[in-house]
Amino acid sequence: MIYELRVYRCVPGRMPALLKRFETMTLKIWERHGIRQAGFWTTVVGESNQDLHYMLAWESLGERERIWAAFQADPEWIAKRAESERDGPIVANIVNTILQPAGFSSVR
Repeated sequence: MIYELRVYRCVPGRMPALLKRFETMTLKIWERHGIRQAGFWTTVVGESNQDLHYMLAWESLGERERIWAAFQADPEWIAKRAESERDGPIVANIVNTILQPAGFSSVR
């Protein structure tokens, strides 16, 4: 199992729109594609309270590439994303990192 850590830095003031998009749109589409979330976090103390961190669990890089590409090309996702950005962009930038648990990690 590998994990993908994604950090979305929101356009100032747009965090509520990003959270709403995940809660009401994105997660349902992910479920259909078999994308497994390992958790979501907002920043309480840190560099920016405009960041949303989340992790996805993947069996392999190959699975990630195949499923993520299908999700990105999904017509419903494309339409819902555009609808959610009707009032302007939500995310200023995205950083993602692929992580492998250490042998002693409680997460495998």
